[in-house]
Amino acid sequence: MLGTVLLLLALAKPACPSPAGVATRRAEALKRLLEVFGMEDPPAPPAHFKEPPQYMVDLFNTVANADGVTKNPDILEGNTVRSFLDRTHGEEMRFLFVLSSVAKNEKILTAELHLFRLWTRVTAEPKRSHLCRISLYQVLGKEQPDAPGGKKLLAVRLVSLLTSGWEVFAITQTVRDWTEDESSNQGLLVTVQSLEGSLLDPPPLQFASGRDHHESKKPMLILFTDDGRRGASLPVGGFPGLKPQAPDLPAEMPVPEPAGSRHTRSLTRLQPCQRRPLSVDFEEIGWSGWIISPRGYNAFHCKGSCPFPLGENMRPTNHATVQSIINALKLSEGVSSPCCVPDKLYSINLLYFDDDENVVLKQYDDMVAGSCGCH
Repeated sequence: MLGTVLLLLALAKPACPSPAGVATRRAEALKRLLEVFGMEDPPAPPAHFKEPPQYMVDLFNTVANADGVTKNPDILEGNTVRSFLDRTHGEEMRFLFVLSSVAKNEKILTAELHLFRLWTRVTAEPKRSHLCRISLYQVLGKEQPDAPGGKKLLAVRLVSLLTSGWEVFAITQTVRDWTEDESSNQGLLVTVQSLEGSLLDPPPLQFASGRDHHESKKPMLILFTDDGRRGASLPVGGFPGLKPQAPDLPAEMPVPEPAGSRHTRSLTRLQPCQRRPLSVDFEEIGWSGWIISPRGYNAFHCKGSCPFPLGENMRPTNHATVQSIINALKLSEGVSSPCCVPDKLYSINLLYFDDDENVVLKQYDDMVAGSCGCH
């Protein structure tokens, strides 16, 4: 996958573009780059400025460093996290989430309803409990959820009226049913009851709504999914001395070279295999409108020679060592010297707006060359 990215970036910005055909070449290159990111077309940027949910921003910062490189591949369950905001904008205790952007091939691993419980004014009545019971229901019909058979109980819990904060409900099976049959998605309903079970009207407890409260407190549905994509290339354990997680990766800068002479070109060919910087700038390729983080990343690339004899610093495989010997001794025609290629690849994470202006966190395997070796 990384090799494809390098090729596409070269095509997207050719060194000597000709007037004819450059726009076509660029469009084709960017289309191929979108395919690397699992998309047919780039999502449309939000019509108006929109802040992403703080939960998604915090999750991105937990999973990835500032360049989007994965800190630890085991943090996420699956490779995609989707957030959906409530679409009712009306009843304070009823919620509806439109899931049309979930692809058919995505496996839903976990689904969570996040509701922010507001501070409550509690009257000082001696016999009144500061606890209440909240019940979460799946709405089964379009009309009258309070009618017999109009709702299905999903969860019940006791909460204090003296605190505020997030309430998170696991509703995985319900959301799986919704994605299999869209017509069954009639939303969710929350009721507030006394400890004895009687409905409290008006309810002493309120949740932040999508209409009246800050983006960071709006009701959300969070899906952890997996779309089946997997990196193919290198063993998880890598090579001796390498850890599976990817810390901030410093650039190994090439030795400065004066332009021009044959001597310089020879020196370039003789430089040993090493990792070099390769910047991918999302603003430069026109994607900054829908990508929230990162603004770009360093993909790195491998460059240099693998001369005989191969030292341990070149991290050769046994096959590369044998190939180098055969090439040096000219024991077989047509055998080239080993190639300088990535021997460790890391994943990156993108936080972005999809076509419905939902915020998505997606992890992509094999996008950053972590180290180079002779293969």
